[in-house]
Amino acid sequence: MAKEKKEKVVKEKVVKEKAVKEKKPRRQKEMSTEKAEKLFEKERRQHLREKEKAYKEAKKNGTLDERQLDPKYLWYLRRKRILGWVWPIARFLILFGLCFVILYPLIYMLSTAFRPNAQMNDPSVVWIPKSFTLSNLQDVWDVMDFGATLLNTIRLNLVCSLLSVVSCCLAGYGFARFNFKGKSLMFGIVIMQIIVPAQITVIPLYLQWAYFKCFGLVEVAAGAGATTFMGIAINTASDGAHYISLIDHQIVMYVPAIFANGIRSGLFIYIFRQFFRGLPMELEDAAYLDGCGPFKTFIRVMIPNASSAFLTVFLFSIVWYWNDYYVSSTFFINNHTVALQLQKLSATLDAQLFNNAQVGTRRKIVWLEAGCLLSISPILIMYIFLQKYFTEGLARSGLVG
Repeated sequence: MAKEKKEKVVKEKVVKEKAVKEKKPRRQKEMSTEKAEKLFEKERRQHLREKEKAYKEAKKNGTLDERQLDPKYLWYLRRKRILGWVWPIARFLILFGLCFVILYPLIYMLSTAFRPNAQMNDPSVVWIPKSFTLSNLQDVWDVMDFGATLLNTIRLNLVCSLLSVVSCCLAGYGFARFNFKGKSLMFGIVIMQIIVPAQITVIPLYLQWAYFKCFGLVEVAAGAGATTFMGIAINTASDGAHYISLIDHQIVMYVPAIFANGIRSGLFIYIFRQFFRGLPMELEDAAYLDGCGPFKTFIRVMIPNASSAFLTVFLFSIVWYWNDYYVSSTFFINNHTVALQLQKLSATLDAQLFNNAQVGTRRKIVWLEAGCLLSISPILIMYIFLQKYFTEGLARSGLVG
């Protein structure tokens, strides 16, 4: 027994060493190609400068050859000079316009969230308030019950995201490495899962969870005299059938994530499939020769090499579960999330801050913007710290580049 354990440990070390050796040359190749591209670009620019300098000197000395005096060549140089001046200006204007479109809502939100409500009607205040206040954030924190809502959202997001990552990883690896009957058909279903919007399937899903019979087990439990099933009261339909209602239970989000059918799971499967297809087959062949089976090879070899893909999918899943309010509003009534609280923030402000009076958006805009700032702050903080790994995972997964 001791010898067998030692042999297993040695084999695992060999597999890990091979994986590391395969990974290092790939990184060295990426570094070498980047250096070669930078060197080529540097030499090209230097050649163009020398060529332009020689042309100017020849023109000054009157030693231009016939080809350089050709009208087409002169027009080419004139057009090139004009483009050299115009294109940087046009590029700046395009980038400035895009930045304005993207950043304007964020700048306005920051300017308004910390502004006293009285200054919203002050024409002398445009972007920078005369005084800053935190009372807007405090009021919205209390109205949204943000502490409890945030904890509930984080718990729901983390569990659903982890389950989605695990299930989609297994599915993506299967599509990337194994051949089986119906593979093309099943992958077509995955693509349809990306294309078909959630609004198409939400009604059947609602009926399934609202009248959940658990493959007849609820009927069996009711026949045995039980009044509850899994801690949920058993209801009786008009036709005498027994069921339980899972509406407003977080299990309606967990179960689809377990079976790779959660929010954007089709895209996650596709990302994992593309990533695993890009890894060399020699890694798995070496593990098979050392006695590892498919599952052990996946755990010992493939997962350590797919850390960037795991992080990319996990961040995508966190963001989409965080921003989702359509699916959540369908299945949840009293189970509040940040997106749901933000969706009904306007009505909640009317009820709690303005004594059920119908108030215009202009009067409560400072609280609405404060609610938006509170809602996006956790995601922004997470992205700031994980931006490097996120972009690296996107590049290596095959979605960009």
